[in-house]
Amino acid sequence: MMRHKMKSHCLTSLLTLLTLLCPTTLWADVDYWAESYRLESLTQYGAAIKSMDAILKKDSGNEFAVLRHGWLSYLQGDHSAAITDYKKAMKLNKQSLDAKLGIMLPLLAQQRWHEAASYANTVLKVAPWNYYAHLRLMITEEGSRQWDTLATHAKKVHQRYPSETDALVYMARAYRWLNDTKSARKAYKKVLERFPSHIEATQFIIGNSAPPMNR
Repeated sequence: MMRHKMKSHCLTSLLTLLTLLCPTTLWADVDYWAESYRLESLTQYGAAIKSMDAILKKDSGNEFAVLRHGWLSYLQGDHSAAITDYKKAMKLNKQSLDAKLGIMLPLLAQQRWHEAASYANTVLKVAPWNYYAHLRLMITEEGSRQWDTLATHAKKVHQRYPSETDALVYMARAYRWLNDTKSARKAYKKVLERFPSHIEATQFIIGNSAPPMNR
């Protein structure tokens, strides 16, 4: 009987301590956050969104939860919902570059090149050489077939980020469309120096020179 009472007393004390150290509301929030990351890693984006919904139900003004909801909606393929989320995040924090960079992703997915470029330029006014803003702006230039602009822009980005491959790839593509095979080949060779297994660059080099593309 005494041993049973001691066990009960210890269990009660342990539960009391856990309650004091980790309030129920804190546990719930931590679980929702952790679960959302776990589900995202399993590509179960819809379920991960529900975890964010639970957090936002308690705190609709949680800026990071709104951003994460937008990111997960984008991964889920619900681009309209993602755009709504990122716009909400901008209202919560007008200085947020994360929200402006984030909204470009669903806009690009919807091929809304002009709108995406507008957000990229907004970011670049504050952070002139933000890599992701330039990268996404180059995507809009490719999408809207601005080959001269893309070639010039990609060259400038490459000068600032010489170890990266993205600008070189866009530079090579622009030169191909401009029928400048020599410059395209030179750019693709630089791509392979940085990324030896790059399929697009490898196929171009193996083919020696790609036939001119039709505009």
